[in-house]
Amino acid sequence: MNLSFFDQFTSPHLLGIPLILLSMLFPTLLIPSPDNRWVTNRLSTLQSWCISLITKQLMTPLNKNGHKWALILTSLMILLLSINLLGLLPYTFTPTTQLSMNMALAFPLWLATLLTGLRNQPSASLGHLLPEGTPTPLIPALILIETTSLLIRPLALGVRLTANLTAGHLLIQLISTASTALLSIMPAISILTTTILLLLTILEVAVAMIQAYVFVLLLSLYLQENI
Repeated sequence: MNLSFFDQFTSPHLLGIPLILLSMLFPTLLIPSPDNRWVTNRLSTLQSWCISLITKQLMTPLNKNGHKWALILTSLMILLLSINLLGLLPYTFTPTTQLSMNMALAFPLWLATLLTGLRNQPSASLGHLLPEGTPTPLIPALILIETTSLLIRPLALGVRLTANLTAGHLLIQLISTASTALLSIMPAISILTTTILLLLTILEVAVAMIQAYVFVLLLSLYLQENI
């Protein structure tokens, strides 16, 4: 059977059952949940430090009302980070390359931030649609433009995460295929291509971490506008 480069983004099935839910839940099993009976070790200390650092970075721009979102945003950050990094391992599936999943994460959280603003401070939230001092003839056009930019925010969140991870996985597969094909023909070029592949893999690890951070950071900024 001939496989295309895009087959790696197809959700795996077992007995006709899609395994995307299992691939989403599996990373959470790798994160231990220490309690008071645990002896502190290096792993639990590192885990606590990372969670504390992520929470501090996300909650610093927000006021006390926004701190209620700390658990949601931090959990989302850890979930995206785990899925993105595990997806770089061989013979694994990355759920965040699916636009449907990213939109399922982005749209409800964006809508929750919007509804929070409309409930707590409706005047200020609606005031973002019309900048102060706008000339009267431009008011209808600006309201339309600002409304459109507001509504495409969840789409931008989902497409950004999907496009960056998909492009990275495709580049890795293309370069690895070329390196394998050139091994018997031009070994020197194959070694050079393998070196490029190693550097690209390091870059993709950074991209996986940055994209998870950007996704959650933008959500926290949207929340900051509405609280």
